[in-house]
Amino acid sequence: MKARVRWIEPMGFLGESGSGHAVFMDGSPELGGSDHGPRPMEMLLLGMGGCTAFDVVHILKKARQPITDCDALLEAERADNDPKVFTKIHIHFIVTGRGLAEKHVKRAIDLSAEKYCSASIMLGKTATITHDYEIVDPG
Repeated sequence: MKARVRWIEPMGFLGESGSGHAVFMDGSPELGGSDHGPRPMEMLLLGMGGCTAFDVVHILKKARQPITDCDALLEAERADNDPKVFTKIHIHFIVTGRGLAEKHVKRAIDLSAEKYCSASIMLGKTATITHDYEIVDPG
């Protein structure tokens, strides 16, 4: 896997993935940024959320569960001193589908957390990661 990050003044950075996609990151105005994009640490949190949500949806589809939506709401705390690593991350999953089996939803989330989500397993080296979920049946 390869990536490139290019500085764009004053404190913006264009990240280009090896698969040909790009995302703009920026610093806060207090640090000389223009607030035109997410912060790099926010991107880490978003990446973890995307990784685990992808796993959950993929696992539920493989189990032939009638999933129609999945939201992963993340809250994180960081250390007060440098390096300001994540110390706590909580993920609240909202999984929607008509007739979803709770045992499948729980299993998908647990498998992502314990086996498949590289991002959360890596971030779990410095942060305590917790999760919960709710299942929404639209009727």
